[in-house]
Amino acid sequence: MPKFKTLDGLQVKGKRVLVRADLNVPMKNGKVTDTSRIDRQAPTIRELSDKGAKVIVLSHFERPKGKVVPSMSLKPIAAPLSKAVGKPVAFADDCVGDHAKAAVKKLKNGDVLLLENTRFHAGEEANDPDFAKQLASLGEIYVNDAFSAAHRAHASTEGVAHLLPSAAGRSMQAELEHLHEALGDPVHPVMAVVGGAKVSSKIELLTNLISKVDVLVIGGAMANTFLAAEGRNVGKSLYEEGELDTARNIVSAAIAAGTVLILPTDVVVAKELKENARTRTTDVFGVKDDERILDIGPATVEEFSRRLLTTTTLVWNGPLGAFETPPFDKGTVSAAKAVGDRAKDGRLTAIAGGGDTVAALNHAGVTDNFTYVSTAGGAFLEWLEGKELPGVAALEQGD
Repeated sequence: MPKFKTLDGLQVKGKRVLVRADLNVPMKNGKVTDTSRIDRQAPTIRELSDKGAKVIVLSHFERPKGKVVPSMSLKPIAAPLSKAVGKPVAFADDCVGDHAKAAVKKLKNGDVLLLENTRFHAGEEANDPDFAKQLASLGEIYVNDAFSAAHRAHASTEGVAHLLPSAAGRSMQAELEHLHEALGDPVHPVMAVVGGAKVSSKIELLTNLISKVDVLVIGGAMANTFLAAEGRNVGKSLYEEGELDTARNIVSAAIAAGTVLILPTDVVVAKELKENARTRTTDVFGVKDDERILDIGPATVEEFSRRLLTTTTLVWNGPLGAFETPPFDKGTVSAAKAVGDRAKDGRLTAIAGGGDTVAALNHAGVTDNFTYVSTAGGAFLEWLEGKELPGVAALEQGD
């Protein structure tokens, strides 16, 4: 397990604690439309406040590119954050300088303060040492609870960690512990499920997984590229003509590593992608020139479910079909339910992540049955690719 400090044993009473959260949440007309990320960050902020810390929350919001963009202010997030934490959250109009210093000075033990968008300053994304020092000067301890921003080497995610005693917040801790359980030191046999549209965007992920898992399941439109590489007719299906050699190389690498590679054996096809389109199920040899592969078929789901019976650890990234458009959600939903049932009973450790994946599992109604579902997106993907995440590495090297 990677070594990093947690909130356990951290003496915070009366101390100014900088908490890097990720409050980059969906907004419409100045109102938060999904509080999931806020809800995940709240326990760390609440715990520090309850222990008598002066909690100072840092976050980015969207991409203002180093300038003040009023529509990208964090101010509207103070109220939903306050609701999630269960206590008032003050707001400062800047994250450094006089406004921030004055707001911090007013804090009493247990108070919570949200600072303005760190990306209103160019020094944030540049990881400018002077900007990191200005942020660090506001606190005495640094807690990073934003795994979803840990793949960025920015001042508030990486720079500050080297300037103050540092620890992981509860959300970051849970993420790192579960990811370690999934691929760092998993209980074998391990299965990885990789879906989505493009092989080209997941070459590094597939290459890294081949050496770490026992079974690799490939679905979604990216499976079409593998089928085409094997000489199958994929009709008008979405596939990457320029990645056929890549697909063949991945198949060869899997064979060399002794990894079982599972591709669809039957598929659901239609002439167009639209809701309740007329569909046909066929084996992969029977796709016609005017048809599109839009989902995996029932025989493929059955094979997947059978493999699950001998799987102890599962990692999932990407849907297995065009799940947003019924009836092409059946394959993803059936497979997700099969995983959820086994994970719920404790027979399987199932860890999933990535934007489309979370949406697909929510659609299937099984998110709560999985052992852990990461909302981190890019950071989760880079971790699956075997890359070092700067925000995590800084915590491991911290005081």
